[in-house]
Amino acid sequence: MQEDRRLAVLRAIVEDYVSTGEPVGSKALVERHRLGVSPATVRNDMAALEEEGLIAHPHTSAGRIPTDKGYRFFVDRLTQIKPMTAAERRAISTFLEGANDLDDVIQRSVRVLAQLTQQVAIVQYPTLARSTVRHIELVALSPSRLLLVLILSTGRVEQRVLELPTEIDGDSLADLRSRILRAAVGEPITDAATALGCLTEQVTPDDRTQVALIAAALVEAMSNERYDERVVVGGTANLARFGDGFDLSIKPMLEALEEHVVLLKLLGEATSSDSVTVRIGHEGPYQQLATTSVVATGYGPGEEAVGSLGIVGPTRMDYPGSMAAVRAVARYVSTILDQA
Repeated sequence: MQEDRRLAVLRAIVEDYVSTGEPVGSKALVERHRLGVSPATVRNDMAALEEEGLIAHPHTSAGRIPTDKGYRFFVDRLTQIKPMTAAERRAISTFLEGANDLDDVIQRSVRVLAQLTQQVAIVQYPTLARSTVRHIELVALSPSRLLLVLILSTGRVEQRVLELPTEIDGDSLADLRSRILRAAVGEPITDAATALGCLTEQVTPDDRTQVALIAAALVEAMSNERYDERVVVGGTANLARFGDGFDLSIKPMLEALEEHVVLLKLLGEATSSDSVTVRIGHEGPYQQLATTSVVATGYGPGEEAVGSLGIVGPTRMDYPGSMAAVRAVARYVSTILDQA
């Protein structure tokens, strides 16, 4: 019972401090929260929480604020992620479902995540190494000119126009299309590229030059590095909302937002779409960002994530709300990619 009550006191301190940015005193807790105990009992609980390192006592105030350890204790004991409201779910769905292509999906995801959380949002483009081939189409623009269309599981679409040294008839093109689909569709990028490279061994010597050119063009499209290791950032202006206690962190935060490698490392362990990862303060990979927290998760059309997304902001953040928004946006992005 005592432990449950102290957890309730800690939760109240976290909620009030996140909301007001001011150290929280026992009187305020009793007035704002129905804890069912006297102010003296709350003071004793606060003293115990401080002794355990879960809250701290700033020198300039009689109130208390949560420590990194306190935030971690609070997050670990959330029984469930706060559900999004019907209006929030509808807003996410309407906004994201209007996307035209992968670039639009990523840009919209960053914007809606930054708006929902009022933090800096980060979305990683789908990683090429985790992609599989969904479909390949060969369209004859003329007897010696082909349009190659490659569609990946991540929703990425690549197109190439290829000039052939000799003409290819309809039957030969249909046969080649069937061979390519059998070799590549459903396969990871690396396996598909290898299989396409072996197609020349399955055709007559007269057709090998054409097949080699088509296979090479498709492999080049698969290995396009335009998206790999790329992230998009939104909501940087939200940093202006945080003043005292976060001013010193804004400069390294802005510097970090310029480095994609740093941002990818911040997203860190979020390689699963089944769970939300929360790294608080000093748990992160960069000590200069020790006053920030990261909430992230993976997304993708299948069980394995093909990319990550999340938010970064001061440790004084709405963890339940941020976790709910990150998970909800990731699920909508996964659904859109699955339908692409």
